Amino acid sequence: MSSSTLKETDLYPAIKAYLESQDYEVKSEINDCDLVAIKDDGTQIIVELKLKFSLELILQGVERLALADDVYIAVLAPNTATKRSNWRIKRKGYLKLCRRLGLGLITVDLSKQQQQVCVLLDPAPYTPRKSKLKQSRLVKEFKSRVGDPNVGGITRTKIITAYRQDALRCAYGLANNESMSVKDLKLKTGVGKAAAILQKNYYGWFERVARGVYSLSAQGRTDLEANVEAVESLCVTAQEIPRQLTNSC
Repeated sequence: MSSSTLKETDLYPAIKAYLESQDYEVKSEINDCDLVAIKDDGTQIIVELKLKFSLELILQGVERLALADDVYIAVLAPNTATKRSNWRIKRKGYLKLCRRLGLGLITVDLSKQQQQVCVLLDPAPYTPRKSKLKQSRLVKEFKSRVGDPNVGGITRTKIITAYRQDALRCAYGLANNESMSVKDLKLKTGVGKAAAILQKNYYGWFERVARGVYSLSAQGRTDLEANVEAVESLCVTAQEIPRQLTNSC
């Protein structure tokens, strides 16, 4: 059966049969719920049906949590190579979202003669595990970053991190000098990790002249001028900005 001719109602018989095999009595369209299933012991579940995973389906599932503890959302299993590939890419994120919302997730494969219902996730209360390492990194980055050099929500723009700010300080310190020792640069800029930044040379801004001595590369000068606003925010006064940067303002 072509997916273009399928309807949400085509998912219902397969899920109904599956739940009935689990000793549920199943009925459809009960108080706006696509499917309601109840066992003799009072166990109750609700299933909302859609052909594709979508925000609308998620919102419906969340709404149904007011009616039952166990709510599933059900979608059509991908039935083409392209759809299966996209599903594999997104599946982990879908499961993570459903888990956090306390929703279950079901797929229904109607492409085979024997229809298959696959329960990928059962609903359960979600208690996120906090990562102390990530929390400490978050706080460290917040406290290390000077000012607020970025705009929330920006895309396709390099973020000015605390590390980048330190690298800019080092580049700024070398801008008007042919070369400088790591020790002197550290004293001039106050960047405690200057040695590691120069040695790693993540941005390609520095060139090693001799043991413990560095100069600013051509790429470093170009990027330093391109980041004049960020450099200005790191300088105490405009007079401290290298001449070539001042001229470009």
